[in-house]
Parts: sequence; C-alpha cells; structure tokens
Amino acid sequence: MSRLTVLACALAAASVTLLPTPAAAAPSDLALATRWAPIHYQDTDSSDYDADYLSRVDYDGDWNAVNNWENQSADVNRLKGAVYYSVVETGTHWFLTYALYHPRDWEDFPDPFEQFTHENDMEGLLLTVRKDGSTYGAFEGMVTVAHSDFYSYTPAGSPFTSGGESVDGQVVMQTYGGVAHPTTFQEAKGHGLYAKNAQHAPDGDGVVYYPSGTAEVPSSGTDSSVGYQLVNMLDAGGLWARRANTETYAAPGTFRGDNGKDNAANTSWGWDDGNDGSVPRGSVATDPALLVGTYFGGLGDFSRTYSRNSFR
Repeated sequence: MSRLTVLACALAAASVTLLPTPAAAAPSDLALATRWAPIHYQDTDSSDYDADYLSRVDYDGDWNAVNNWENQSADVNRLKGAVYYSVVETGTHWFLTYALYHPRDWEDFPDPFEQFTHENDMEGLLLTVRKDGSTYGAFEGMVTVAHSDFYSYTPAGSPFTSGGESVDGQVVMQTYGGVAHPTTFQEAKGHGLYAKNAQHAPDGDGVVYYPSGTAEVPSSGTDSSVGYQLVNMLDAGGLWARRANTETYAAPGTFRGDNGKDNAANTSWGWDDGNDGSVPRGSVATDPALLVGTYFGGLGDFSRTYSRNSFR
C-alpha cells in the first residue's frame, strides 16, 4: 500500500470519528408528560369513596359544570381515571403541569354556611425538568397545590434549594414501566395534593393510579392498581380552548358550580397560593418559570424566556 493510500485511509477514519453525535430528538408533549407522570395515591372516604375517583370534567358526557355534583353518583363507571397535563418550555427547562379533577369537594361535618363544600374540584402539581441533552431530561423540582397553599419538594440529587419559599420535603420516586416516577398523595373529600410520604393514608384504604395510558375505573375504594389516561388541557375543544365558555366557567380560571359554595374550584391558570407574595394567580400555568425562580434557589443555568407557552 502506498504512503498516499495510507494517508487517505487515515484521513477517512479521522473524518468518521470527528462527526458530531446527533442530539436526542425532542419528545412529543404526551411522551414527555407520560415519562414524568406521577404515580398517584388517592385517599378515599369510607362511605362516599367513589366521589374521590379521578375523572374528566366532561365525564358525564357534557361540559355543563353545574350538573357534575348531581351526576357523580348516577353511574360510577363513567368515573374513568384521567389526569390533565400541559407543557411549557424555555431554553433550559420543561415545565409540566398535571391537573387532577373530582366532581365535588365536601366534608362530613355540617356546613350550614356552605364554606367547606363545593361543586367541581381541581388541584395538581408542577414539575420542573432540565433539558440536559437526554431525551426526557432531569427532574429537579415539584410544587403541589393543596387548597389555597402551594408546597415545594425536590427529588434526591436535585441542585434546587429553598428560595423565596422553603422546601417542604423530598419527592419519593417509584419505578413503573422501568423508569422512576414521582409519587403524589391526595386527601379524601377535600383533595389537597402533596408529595407522598409514609404518613399518608394510614387507614390503609385508597386507590393507587398509574400512568398506563388506559382510563380505568377502580373496583372499590381500595384498589392498588388503576390506570389513568393523560389528557392535554391544550387540545382543541379542551379545557383551555373553552376558557371563555360560560357553560363551564364562571370567571377566568374558575369553574361554574352551584352546590355548596358557588364557583369555588379553579383550573391550573386560576390556582393561587394565598401568601407567596408577588407571584400572580395562575402562574403555575401561565408563568411557571417565574414561580419556580421565586420558590427555589440553586437554579443554575435557568432561562425565564419562553420558547413555547400556549397560555401566554
């Protein structure tokens, strides 16, 4: 072999090794939401346990939000497991919101002034996922919605620290489908949502929902494996598209309801913490980078400029 041939072969080999590694293809919103979707532990009431099942706002076949309380008990088989989601994006992070709906919120004690019960209920969580070059990124922080308060959590190994709000605890991860998912817990009746810990559901009942992609109905108030389906709240004809529809909403971000306290349940763009200062109502959906940047420290490279945000 001539020196010229050897040199040509060496250059060809070098050119192959110098080719850049292709970046991971961006996942679809559904794939991203499925990857990080919570394994959800739903506590249930001992008597009205089916009223604690997850469902869609239109579970009864219509978008009339003032008949959802009445229709809840008509046919339990319509209460198929569903969780709403949305994806907002900056140059450094994905912000994934999950909203969990129940047809009613109630208490067992008398409520003559109708301050503790209301038709419709939606509470949920916000996950912050760093774009680290891998397909689905790295999960760094979680904020949950429990009534009029937000709670902050971090998974093990996260760089996030307490910022304007204190970190309230650690996210427990659980393997499902071969990958680790955050776990969440929701109260019976009032449906405040938190990171799951060992103290939750001490009475042993409740339903465990998994992001299987199939909307299933629990067999009873105690069921350890029920599938739920993810529903994009930004879909055509969905929650956000109907935001000005008075059949469903009484005001921006607020469901119409006439049982108990009127018009008392909010969507993700209506969620508000009562004492977090300057963070506006609805920021979980409309400005999650602001909320996360306010709540947490240790953010590192953290862009607050949206490359994609349908709520804005």
